[in-house]
Amino acid sequence: MTSTFLPDKRSGPDVDLPPPAAGRSRGRARRRALHWLTAVGLQAPALVLFGTLVLLPMLFALYASFFRWGGFGMPEDYIGGDNFTRLFQDPVFLGDLWRCVLLVGLSLVLQLPFALALAVALNQKIRGRAVYRMLFFAPYILSEAITGVLFSMIFAPDDGLADHVFGAIGLDGVGGQWFADPSTVMATLFLVMTWKYFGFHMMLYLAGLQSIPAELTEAALIDGAGPWQRFRNITLPLLAPTLRISVFLSVIGSIQLFDLVWVVTAGGPDHHSETMAVTMFQYGFKRYQVGYASAISVAMFGISLVFALAYQRFVLRRDLQGATTTMRGGGT
Repeated sequence: MTSTFLPDKRSGPDVDLPPPAAGRSRGRARRRALHWLTAVGLQAPALVLFGTLVLLPMLFALYASFFRWGGFGMPEDYIGGDNFTRLFQDPVFLGDLWRCVLLVGLSLVLQLPFALALAVALNQKIRGRAVYRMLFFAPYILSEAITGVLFSMIFAPDDGLADHVFGAIGLDGVGGQWFADPSTVMATLFLVMTWKYFGFHMMLYLAGLQSIPAELTEAALIDGAGPWQRFRNITLPLLAPTLRISVFLSVIGSIQLFDLVWVVTAGGPDHHSETMAVTMFQYGFKRYQVGYASAISVAMFGISLVFALAYQRFVLRRDLQGATTTMRGGGT
């Protein structure tokens, strides 16, 4: 029986095949390019909208802040940094800065601890806690305009619900010109802000509390730890990332506060409840000093940016590092 040997043509010396590694490299490069083009194509509409509605107005506001401009036509009267020099000589704007610091301090000392206490209470197994959560969160759902109109009626001088309630319990002298008196307007405004926004922070804290393993609390309870010890040594440290985010949102919100103040007081009486955003609106749309209003907007942006970067650098650094480590660990 004769067998014929057929040589393998693929292994012949005359065949020149590309190295397998080079083919794989070209394939990976094509896939990366395809992924990059897909990502750009999917993000392009959002990037166009963001650039058109956010970046371009910001750049134009910075440009307009160097002009004396009334808002009609294009800015032509270039004055350099005079608007910014005027800004920090303006007693109204300096008062806005002080009121911003006051609102931030009151929020950190009163509003956020109040929201945290309610969150801890509503995290317990009590009857009807779902209803309480809904009721406490409901004010945040209302728009600032509705909230402003509502409390303008409640604190209306001599005829509002607040005056009637205090009069009914024999405290006639407590009521009066709630939003019209410079000595009470900020306290009353902060009360309205707390009613409006504490529910949002409460829900943040509730989400953080529910992520804490119950086994830790049960182990501390078995070891004989009291409620305050469990809160201080277990709940508070594990809730710290949520608390830091809550503080960040509260401070940024206080810096940019506008609509609630505008509806309730419009910055009065005599600028005693005015914020930076209200002052910007007054100069830009009431007095037609758009160049100066643009300088105020740039200052607000700068303050917010400096705070955000500093807060991220010194406060949120551990949280961001932990998130990056988790993402890298999840990819291996």
